[in-house]
Amino acid sequence: MIPPEWNDRMPWVPGNRWDLVAHRQPHPPRVSVIVTHYAQPDELARTLAALARQDHPRELLEIIVADDGSPRVPVIPEGVRLVRQDDRGFRAAAARNLGASAATGDVLCFLDADTTPEPTYIRRLSRLPALLPEAVTVGRRRHADLSGIATEAPIEAVGPEHELTEPAWLREAYERSADLLHADDRSYRYVISAVLACSRSFFDEVGGFDETFSSYGGEDWEWAHRAWQSGAVLAHVPDAVAWHDGPDWADRDGVDRADEGNRQSLLLSRRIPVDGSAARGVLSRDADLLVVVPGTPSPAAAFVCADSFLAASPRSAVTMDAIPPEAALDGDPRISIGSDDTDARIVLRLESPAVVLDPEALRSALSVLAEGDVGTLRLVSPGGSLVGVARSRRAMSREKRWGMAAGHASAEVVVAGLHLLRAQPHVEAWVGRWGGVDRFV
Repeated sequence: MIPPEWNDRMPWVPGNRWDLVAHRQPHPPRVSVIVTHYAQPDELARTLAALARQDHPRELLEIIVADDGSPRVPVIPEGVRLVRQDDRGFRAAAARNLGASAATGDVLCFLDADTTPEPTYIRRLSRLPALLPEAVTVGRRRHADLSGIATEAPIEAVGPEHELTEPAWLREAYERSADLLHADDRSYRYVISAVLACSRSFFDEVGGFDETFSSYGGEDWEWAHRAWQSGAVLAHVPDAVAWHDGPDWADRDGVDRADEGNRQSLLLSRRIPVDGSAARGVLSRDADLLVVVPGTPSPAAAFVCADSFLAASPRSAVTMDAIPPEAALDGDPRISIGSDDTDARIVLRLESPAVVLDPEALRSALSVLAEGDVGTLRLVSPGGSLVGVARSRRAMSREKRWGMAAGHASAEVVVAGLHLLRAQPHVEAWVGRWGGVDRFV
């Protein structure tokens, strides 16, 4: 749905609809290209040579090499800046942040030293971030065996001649999502930091890469998840091509993929409370759903409400204006008083204490908030009563940024088994799993 107040000159689009400005060309932005490097002199030379051949205006192009403590100081041509950090292991996340801190451009483009861009790469990848401050674009990373190839050879010619297999899972994901036009809260998996661009203002607002990631991979997915939560408009730009020297990580020799993959997955499980990344039983650092219960409920209503939502969604948290001492809720760290300061993906504000008798119906109803379009969902009981209003963190972030809620659509759904509680629901019936709706409503 396109809100009536929107036009294609706005600095935002509804939902993830970057296609609405696909016809527009911005004034060329000032772009800072941050090239992350560690002990790859030939690859770096090739990438810097390719950056010198970009068709983006040279006076609007700043190139920064962010060196992760290479044993030898990298050799860089005149006009390229160098920033370095001490060698304390694999710290690509910190190196990218260091490069970003030195950048002066309005758009940041991140490249790895072994990922060489074609001449149109910067212009194409920076287009959307120049139009939409929330845009996060990811180029197409192709693979080639460039060993023995002269570093000054045109990459657009030698790349296809020496091409290696492109990861099928990534190509298929872009095809399935129409180049991330149909992104959702799991699309962070398709954002690759070696071919990434965003506006400087959005990068500063989201915050840099998580520097606790100290092995290959994962830091880009964690950052992309935070960006999505902050309202990012994700887009794959297939004609912004950069060539990685060598095969995809999964095809490389000498890599303990089980060990590296497990390390990455464990870090992500603590930081991304979304199905497919979060643990299945262990709690994540942040709640996936925050349920806000107003007023001062009776002990029975407080107990049944909190217990039913936590049973339906174990990665939830519940906050109440007041928790009766007799409610038997003091042993659960997911329950708190008066705090909605959370990065939960969804915040559900109840009208009054409620009960969930059909967990699958609630999960199905809330699933629409995982997508890019709907940001506010009114949950109605089978009897027609408004039970609560759920909002995605993404929608709330965008409303705060733009001062309006028009960036996302609203919807209403009747949820089977979701009811407002009476003052004294039957606790024995709830814990014993007997009786019908009349025991609670």
